[in-house]
Amino acid sequence: MATIIQNGIIVTASETFQADIKIDNGKINMISNQITGSNEDTILDATNKYVLPGLIDPHTHLGIKGTLDAFETGTRAAAAGGITTIINYTDPDNSQTFLEDLTEWKEKAQNALIDYGFHSIINKCDKDVLEQISKLPDEGVTSIKLFMAYKENMVNDEELYLLMKAAKKAGVVTNIHAENGSVIDCLIEEALSSNNTKPIYHAYTRPPATEAEATARALRIAEITGAPAYIVHITCEEALKEFVRAKEKGVNAFGETCPQYLVLNEEYLKQEEKEAVKYICSPPLRTNKDQEALWHNIKSGSISTIGSDHASHPYVNGKENGINNFTKAPNGLPGIESTLLLLYKYGVCEGKISMSKLVEITSQNPAKIFGLYPQKGSLNVGSDGDVVILDPNKSSIITKASQKQSTEYNVYEGMEVQGSIDYVLSRGKVIVKDNKVVGEPGSGKFLYRNKFTEQSQEGRL
Repeated sequence: MATIIQNGIIVTASETFQADIKIDNGKINMISNQITGSNEDTILDATNKYVLPGLIDPHTHLGIKGTLDAFETGTRAAAAGGITTIINYTDPDNSQTFLEDLTEWKEKAQNALIDYGFHSIINKCDKDVLEQISKLPDEGVTSIKLFMAYKENMVNDEELYLLMKAAKKAGVVTNIHAENGSVIDCLIEEALSSNNTKPIYHAYTRPPATEAEATARALRIAEITGAPAYIVHITCEEALKEFVRAKEKGVNAFGETCPQYLVLNEEYLKQEEKEAVKYICSPPLRTNKDQEALWHNIKSGSISTIGSDHASHPYVNGKENGINNFTKAPNGLPGIESTLLLLYKYGVCEGKISMSKLVEITSQNPAKIFGLYPQKGSLNVGSDGDVVILDPNKSSIITKASQKQSTEYNVYEGMEVQGSIDYVLSRGKVIVKDNKVVGEPGSGKFLYRNKFTEQSQEGRL
């Protein structure tokens, strides 16, 4: 039995046109006008609706200790938001090698509703670690993550160089959290000693300069090693300037930002403390001027991808711990299911980006960078039948009452969004219908990703 999507407005990263799509055995096998089916086929009418490739969220934190969303609930929320693939971060346990840790994370994800992969976090550097990086591609993982902040995870410049060099040799992309952790720790200590403990001091102790300096330093090391570097969650104009400068020099760099940095700002951290603690994330929320710079760099192509950075920390015994001391609140925001509608409303509808740019940054680019293209990230014959049908004529209000994620709050509470996700298909199977998730836990597959090569990019993104 095939699935046929009729009369839709198909959107790719390069064009928009009206056509039908036929999906058989999980793959797109025809894109044409007036495809007809048999009585056994599933026919979906997409008249006056957009037909998009399923989104790829390259930055999620499902299954992290202390958070509320494991893979079943987290991927249920992702599916509701049009995401059909996630690449989740591991959480290293220093009692194990990171390859042993990866094995455990694969087991954790077996009840996922959508397809998934992993980035391996590495927080130390020795001979064994450097040797193990070469084995990651055999495990289907072709990306690592390094931190330049947080004492328990951060690596120094020498380790950054050695790890990036090893990753390049293995065909592995290095994801980097770029903040100057040592300076930030000093600023935090100074703030606390002056009794500056309100949530807004989370932002004041992580100023744009600490992000910009670390971004510049990471990309200089990438320049020396020749390694592909992926800077996660870029937030501010200062860091963007360093990033663009490196790209103009020919550094093999890719940039990511997140919906929260595009639609929220640091004013949320100035609210009454009980509310403000919900918005603590790192890097912190920035200013409206920074938002404008981010949108401009998405449109220009400097920023390649959007990741939710979904982290479902509870409010009770979680975020509320930071009410009287911002350092006690866990870092990170939930929001995996809101990405598409936020980008459509505040990006496309407000004229900041085109529909094709939306598809490029949410589907095609992450697929290319992380070794999934053309299986994922596009509507091409032979690609997986991962499809979103978006009705642009409906609107809704984001509320915690209607969300699928597991937190007791929603950081986008009360925001009006345009568009409605009528259907989501994963490998040709309907997993969301009329805003109801009908996919089954365990139907997602682990994705073995290809190594990074210049040729795999089909030109610089």
